[in-house]
Amino acid sequence: MTVISPSTTKDLYPTRTGERTEVLDRRGPIAFGSPEQGPFDAATLQHYDDKGYLTIDELITPDELETFRVELHRLANDPTIKDDDATIVEAKSNEVRSIFDIHRNNEIFAKIANDPRVIARAEQLLGSEVYIHQSRINYKPGFVGKEFSWHSDFETWHAEDGMPEPRAVSLSLSLTDNYSFNGPLMIMPGSHQRYISCVGGTPEDNYKKSLVMQGAGTPDPQTLSDFADEYGIDVLEGPAGGAVMFDSNCMHASNGNVTPYSRSNIFIVYNSVENTCVEPFAAPKPRPEFAGSTDFTPAGS
Repeated sequence: MTVISPSTTKDLYPTRTGERTEVLDRRGPIAFGSPEQGPFDAATLQHYDDKGYLTIDELITPDELETFRVELHRLANDPTIKDDDATIVEAKSNEVRSIFDIHRNNEIFAKIANDPRVIARAEQLLGSEVYIHQSRINYKPGFVGKEFSWHSDFETWHAEDGMPEPRAVSLSLSLTDNYSFNGPLMIMPGSHQRYISCVGGTPEDNYKKSLVMQGAGTPDPQTLSDFADEYGIDVLEGPAGGAVMFDSNCMHASNGNVTPYSRSNIFIVYNSVENTCVEPFAAPKPRPEFAGSTDFTPAGS
């Protein structure tokens, strides 16, 4: 385990300090690697640079998908898993919402988290070796799966985990089909190029509430409306076994699922080893290890 260092790093993305929302320009590159450095071609890298995300139609095989689905079902029905601190349940239905730290606590999901098919893509986008900042399974069961409000993950990781810059990428690997109507990922394409500095402080142990429903770090409605008018909203449909990779500063959300069709995914965050976390920039202490890892060992090693 690596001990995080005191934050002597200049805060390039201040947040949760003022009384007024501010929008700041993104600093530095977005897609760091070249086509020669990984599986993505020049057009795909340019799309990621411009829009902040890319899609992969088929990342895993049908056999792998079936293995993951069986394990997904087993974990959701294991009472010991449900009682674990790293498991988040829906506030009203008590159904499992997310199970964190799966790259360390589950052999099946650890394998895909460290798979060369994934690592090579993350390293190409970030231009360095990467480590796993966070991993989880997200369940959005039919009828009771609740929404995720609009937010930038980097704002939270910066404020509460001490991630210096948005040099991180998230992988969302679909275990069920994503339809337009069962709460799929929505992204404001291009929003990753600007950073929203949010108002208000960070409550003590904010993660206990924010992992169920975002509060601190959520942009105000007017700023979100302005972003939606400027960037639009892409609804990311796609079949099970496919994946989305998106920049840590993308403004994204998902609706609640009122349909009978569940929407579940494996969610893994890769951060550059050149962007390791320090002390939180806008919180009294770091979140628990399952929410923001301080083990900076390169993934796949």
